Amino acid sequence: MFVRTESFKEFLKFYPIVSGLVLINLLLWLFISVFQFNFALDLLRAGVGNNFLVSQGEYWRLVTPIFLHGGFSHALFNSFSLVLFGPALEQMLGKMKFITVYLIAGIAGNIGTYIVAPNAFYQHLGASGAIFGIFGVYVFMVLFRKHLIGSANSQMITIIFVLGLFMTFARPNINVLAHVFGLIGGFALAPPLLKNARPFSVWQNRVKHENRSRSGASFDPNRWNKRKFSGKGYGKYIIWGFIIFLVALALVNNFL
Repeated sequence: MFVRTESFKEFLKFYPIVSGLVLINLLLWLFISVFQFNFALDLLRAGVGNNFLVSQGEYWRLVTPIFLHGGFSHALFNSFSLVLFGPALEQMLGKMKFITVYLIAGIAGNIGTYIVAPNAFYQHLGASGAIFGIFGVYVFMVLFRKHLIGSANSQMITIIFVLGLFMTFARPNINVLAHVFGLIGGFALAPPLLKNARPFSVWQNRVKHENRSRSGASFDPNRWNKRKFSGKGYGKYIIWGFIIFLVALALVNNFL
């Protein structure tokens, strides 16, 4: 479920919410950090998380930091995490439930930061709380809904989860509270959202969209088994590459 065998066109078609969120992350980074458009810089100033300004009634700052990032590596890392772990959950939950858990987990991380952070002028930004909310749903599956995820994927989630927690507390300049409360938010939302969920299957996407395009014409469900996908066989390298990237990033930040 974490191996991406879809073409780019299929990815956009099958996972519109994940695609849209990644597009927002990268466009805002471009507008703010590269092109430095005035409206984008104003958006950054008005949208960054700031505990003092939230206490003054600027409650939108509990939402807007989810879409803002502090540099290319920050935006790329969160977007890559979303591409890797978001698609399966978007299919399993559906579009509305997926965007609900993403936003509420991100907001929960920002609320936790506002309530618990001792510094009234603490500023923060990034989608990490929302990303950890996705992990929270997967952790719930590993613990209580194993039939939805399978043993191999459960092991992978456990490894990624442990590494994510290690990086949360080991790396400097990390909003630990956003990660922790985002994780709790996703975990808490998982029971009702997963009530009617089914295990991820890329074939479900292809069958659904094929049936739509054929407008009710006959469809052979085995036709996909006859095709070879160029991404097949490389999924494990994507996963382990991501793990190595996490560890390397943690080590680099600890020594710089």
